[in-house]
Amino acid sequence: MNKTLLLIICDFLLLNLLALTNWERAEPVRPPGKPLPSVRSSDVSSKDDDLVSVMKLSLEDEQARRDQLSQQLQSAQTTLQQREQNLSQVSSTLAETQKSAADLSQKYTAAAQDATLTKEQLAKLQRDLEERQAETARQKEQLAALEKQQAAAREKIENLNVAVKVSEQEKQLLRATADSLKTQVEAERQDRLKVQETTTQLAQGVGHLAENSSALTKEIRENRPINLNVLFNDFLANRVLTTFAASRPGLFGSINRGKQSRTVFVTDGKETVALLHIDDTPFTLGEIGWDWNTLRADFSKSGYQAAAPALSFLAVDPRVAVLPVTPEQVAALGVKPYQIALEPFKFPDAVLISSGGAGYGEVPFKLDPTNPSYVRMDNRLVRRLFGDFAPSRGDLVLSKTGELLGIMVNSDYCALVTNFLPAQTIRTGDDLAKRPTGDQFTDLIKRLHRLPMRLQ
Repeated sequence: MNKTLLLIICDFLLLNLLALTNWERAEPVRPPGKPLPSVRSSDVSSKDDDLVSVMKLSLEDEQARRDQLSQQLQSAQTTLQQREQNLSQVSSTLAETQKSAADLSQKYTAAAQDATLTKEQLAKLQRDLEERQAETARQKEQLAALEKQQAAAREKIENLNVAVKVSEQEKQLLRATADSLKTQVEAERQDRLKVQETTTQLAQGVGHLAENSSALTKEIRENRPINLNVLFNDFLANRVLTTFAASRPGLFGSINRGKQSRTVFVTDGKETVALLHIDDTPFTLGEIGWDWNTLRADFSKSGYQAAAPALSFLAVDPRVAVLPVTPEQVAALGVKPYQIALEPFKFPDAVLISSGGAGYGEVPFKLDPTNPSYVRMDNRLVRRLFGDFAPSRGDLVLSKTGELLGIMVNSDYCALVTNFLPAQTIRTGDDLAKRPTGDQFTDLIKRLHRLPMRLQ
């Protein structure tokens, strides 16, 4: 229903209300007059009858007026119903018209699209026709070129036939020449075989001389001590920063431990590891075996950083720890690993280098017959001590030829590192809670307590 029709209905209802309302005039208030004179009863009765008659007439008029108004109301309602019906018909007609308009719009849109598609198809057909015409022209050109090539090929074949005949004659001449040359070649081959035999004998003699010379050079190098300054300079150049981060549960929350230390790489020819004392890690063997939650170990040098997959404690001594290193990491870090000493007792003295790089010196050592995996460093006879430091655990011990002997486990004894056999291995990562480490550290503590007191 639109606004215009609604306004018409409202105006009609307002006019009906105004017509059916009985507007009464307010009687003015009159001041009290003089008392009426007494009237006789017969006069009063006559006046009452007149009043009743007047009221009856008034009532009849009122009834007639109401009947008339009722008829008008019914007529108005009938008219309103007819208008509502007309309005419904108009609304239905409007909806149908709108639907027809929408259908026509869709048909128009579809027709426009069909017209557009037809134009596009026509343009495409025109382009295809032009392309086919161009392709036909190209094929004609190619056909002409092929005909020219075919003619040239025929001419070339004729020339080749002539050349073949000439070559047949030449081949016969060459065959005769080749037969004569074979005899000469065979004689030269025999001479060359004799020369090769002589050359092989000479080369074998030179090889033996070179092997003897290399062995002699290696023996001289292995038995010639290296200057202490050179050894210490190589140590400083090949150090790598190792960073540890570990966490375990505590009474009042998680306990985090971190450690940084500088170490060197050691190799036995097959494996390469970073050598550390347990004090260089977040762990100790003076406490109970804790179950750790996380462990991370990284190498870094000159802007390059790499992670270690595990931390192992060697069977030779539970305080000696190693981190495996790949050849790619060694190359990227740009350091030279130390070789394990094959003959650790070749010299009576060793080179002791502080783990922190504070100093170095030449120290005599003695074998321990009861514990062949350890040597005792005679700190009282330190010779040519460079730097202000006291030998302590974690210091590296090198041979005078630059090979690794071992690592100090306390201030007096050095554990000889001859292999990398692990006693316990802990994988790095954030899931150590799934792989409890308490039993591993308990085993390491027991191994340490089984050692003699002088070695602990």
